[in-house]
Amino acid sequence: MPKPTRKPKIEIRRQRKNGQPLTAHEKRELAAIAALPDDRIDTSDIPELPLSAWKDAVRGKFYRPVKQAVSMRLDADVIAWLKKPGKGYQTRANSILRRRMLQDVKGRMVESDRR
Repeated sequence: MPKPTRKPKIEIRRQRKNGQPLTAHEKRELAAIAALPDDRIDTSDIPELPLSAWKDAVRGKFYRPVKQAVSMRLDADVIAWLKKPGKGYQTRANSILRRRMLQDVKGRMVESDRR
């Protein structure tokens, strides 16, 4: 019985600095990969997980944004309001600002989609 032939594996490794734009060649490579139909992609070395493996999945569990120390002058009543529930007023302030930032970013994305 002859051995089944396997497609040669193509492995592309690139190291790039954050913010460095893709070259024209890299853009063409990515476009070619994106254009491949799913049935032409060999995923035999990465079998799909059963649905039960995802039942307890949590998005962003290990994501920890980089923190930066800042000094801000805020109104005394705002600080009192943030401190009222107890410890963690800086975390609360960060959470409030993050929610507002994400709303703003999402709103801008929706706005740009309309154009």
